[in-house]
Amino acid sequence: MSSLSRPNADGSEVSGMGSIPEPIKEASATFTGSGVSPHPELPQGQMDSLLSIISSQRERFRSRNQELEAENRSMQQTMQALQGELDSLRADNIKLYEKIKFLQSYPGRAGGSDDTVMRYSSQYEERLDPFASFGKKERQRRYLSLSPWDKATLSLVRLNLRKIISVFDATLP
Repeated sequence: MSSLSRPNADGSEVSGMGSIPEPIKEASATFTGSGVSPHPELPQGQMDSLLSIISSQRERFRSRNQELEAENRSMQQTMQALQGELDSLRADNIKLYEKIKFLQSYPGRAGGSDDTVMRYSSQYEERLDPFASFGKKERQRRYLSLSPWDKATLSLVRLNLRKIISVFDATLP
């Protein structure tokens, strides 16, 4: 590439356009509005064929974009429907677990513990009373923070209270 001389600084005018490459002349001509044609080497027939190629490509891209947008909308609708169905099935499973618990509460029924029952038992219990589960967790946290001596003392006090209550219940008519 030939070396170009740089014009003076501060945006001074270029004295001659002879040393500037042709693509830069064309680009600057379109911005400055000079009489230089942007594509002097292309005849009108080639420009028309390029225009038709670019137009058809644009139309293909536009139609493909519309197809993809329609597919995206249908996928989102399918996903929303499946999420609603999943939520409904979860609620149904918890209700079924509640019915299982009710049926197992009858005397003479043996309580089985398969994986399905275990999976929904915790969700069922949490749904019943969230304050009770919070209270259990809080008591467990406080118990674990006690020293070993305090844990032993608490266990002995609970044992003695149970004995006293059982004796007291036995004496009541």
